[in-house]
Formats: sequence, C-alpha cells, structure tokens
Amino acid sequence: MLKHLDRITFDPKIMMVKACIRGMRIPVSLILNLVANGKPNQEILEEYPDLELEDIKQCLFYAAWLAEERVIPIEKKQELESVK
Repeated sequence: MLKHLDRITFDPKIMMVKACIRGMRIPVSLILNLVANGKPNQEILEEYPDLELEDIKQCLFYAAWLAEERVIPIEKKQELESVK
C-alpha cells in the first residue's frame, strides 16, 4: 500500500480485517460515508474525538487509491487456436 497511508490499518482482531483508522474500531467506510453525505469534517471530529483531520484526509486518499483506474493489456490469443 502507499506509504503515505500509514493511518489506514488492517487487523484480523478488529472489525473483521476491514480498513480502519489507526487500529481503532472506526472503519474507513464509515468516515467515507459521512463525508459523502455532506457531514463537515469538524462535525465528524466532534462526534469521534479520537480522530484527527489527517485521518479523514487519509480515508479520502485511500478511497481514491482504490478507485484508481488501471489498464492491464491482455494478449490476444488466436480464436481458432483450439481448433487444430
């Protein structure tokens, strides 16, 4: 994973290995959902006092990284290769 996402953690003992923030029981998906639904960062930080603004930023970077479009070239096989 990208080195600048050091606050996004995965632990089999926490939230069934969901991406969480700094090992806490706060899944990245929860924060992304709050942001996507228009909740201001300040309100999120007030509701989750253990969070820091950098945690919210890294959730967004993580989502962007997951959604990054990748083009993987596939070699064409001859269509009649199996008919010999």
